Amino acid sequence: MNKPNILIIMSDEHAPMFSSVYGHSIVQTPNMERLAAAGATFDAAYCNSPLCMPSRMSFMTGRLVHHIGAWDNVTPLRSEEVTWAHRLRAQGYDVALSGKQHFSGADQLHGFQRQLARDLHAERYHPIHTWDEGIAPAEQPWQEVYAAGPGWTEELEVDELAQARALEYLREPARRTTPWALNVSFVAPHFPLVAPQRFWDMYPPEDMDLPTIPEGHLENLHRMAQRFRTMFGFPQFPDDVVQRARAGYYALISYFDEKIGELLDALIETGQYENTVIIHLSDHGEMNGEHGMWRKSNFYEASARVPLQVVWEGRIEAGRRLPEVASLVDVTATLCDIAGDDCDLPLDGDSLLPLLTGGDPDWKDEAFSEYLAHGTDRPQAMLRRGRYKLNYSWGEPVELYDVAADPGEFQDLAGEAAYADVLEMMKAALLADWEPAALDATVRASQRQQKYIEARFGTGWREVN
Repeated sequence: MNKPNILIIMSDEHAPMFSSVYGHSIVQTPNMERLAAAGATFDAAYCNSPLCMPSRMSFMTGRLVHHIGAWDNVTPLRSEEVTWAHRLRAQGYDVALSGKQHFSGADQLHGFQRQLARDLHAERYHPIHTWDEGIAPAEQPWQEVYAAGPGWTEELEVDELAQARALEYLREPARRTTPWALNVSFVAPHFPLVAPQRFWDMYPPEDMDLPTIPEGHLENLHRMAQRFRTMFGFPQFPDDVVQRARAGYYALISYFDEKIGELLDALIETGQYENTVIIHLSDHGEMNGEHGMWRKSNFYEASARVPLQVVWEGRIEAGRRLPEVASLVDVTATLCDIAGDDCDLPLDGDSLLPLLTGGDPDWKDEAFSEYLAHGTDRPQAMLRRGRYKLNYSWGEPVELYDVAADPGEFQDLAGEAAYADVLEMMKAALLADWEPAALDATVRASQRQQKYIEARFGTGWREVN
């Protein structure tokens, strides 16, 4: 085979700073460290929308969310949208999915030849939240933090199935005759924050770190964050509750990390390691109590940043750390580049291969992310360019952070005269091809239509077949 195989190992809701490979002193991720030693690790990779389905649909198509209309966890990707699975199949790849890709509606493949396991979150109902209804306060504090502990869940059950089926796939004799691309995708470390006992035992709650929250910080959060805290019920939980929830999150990260090791071992065992490109990433992060928030759905680093590691024996220098800014649509473009894709339909990202295989002096060094779902009542977007990050919420003050100097994002520079030129440049770049007024009207119309159909005819229009 001339074309390399491709193994994509995808987690759900993993903020990279919560792992040893990204410098965390508590979270143990030895297999992510294996990947770092064997290939390249990105220190500034971002999702293109900090929510499961929009992020994954953007990754699948290589298009930004406002180009494909998959706004939230309800609105399905249209079947006519071309994905990287379609593109790789056209180049002769056997393309399979094992586990979660959060495909809503009847089309559960979107170019994959088969689903080897279950997509649990695609099977589940997601309520429609319309912006017209505004932000309703949560009836109680978010209960997942109180439910953290050792145990077993359906989420872990489907992850075990996804792993078992992926390992079976890698060991099939057919893998030696045709190039393949396998996306094995796990729910972990997404809540519920319940982990198998042996992983829970690695993280005694009383020894866990606490979020960094300066005095007065929560009272001065941007309206974007205040709305989200209101909708999902994020008070300032007691320290012992936060520590227990963080222990559950860390345990699930180590659980997922072990799955990476098993997949690497299977490649070595079957003699396929040298001819396989390995990509490890996540769909978005998890606030994990930082800035008084949990879940995702905002542009703070813990929500919008993702781990990104790429290994290609003989092509990518081992042990590389890349500070350049990139995003998941760039990973899509990279997959197409590796496969020799000749499709002339547009992609919104750029191939990372020049950067990975020697350096790219002309790399754009930027990432765009947008949020058009629940927890807000208007279009929101982020532009990270070099060391600066601009957060934009239509009709509200912008935020500007120097992420290199202020990684915790506690000092908003938007009101400082010394950064006026940077702010205007970033704002002009963000709005150059993104029209919040038009998006606001389009998203609201889509929500109203969905609400009308569901109120009168039920949820059958978006049930999984």
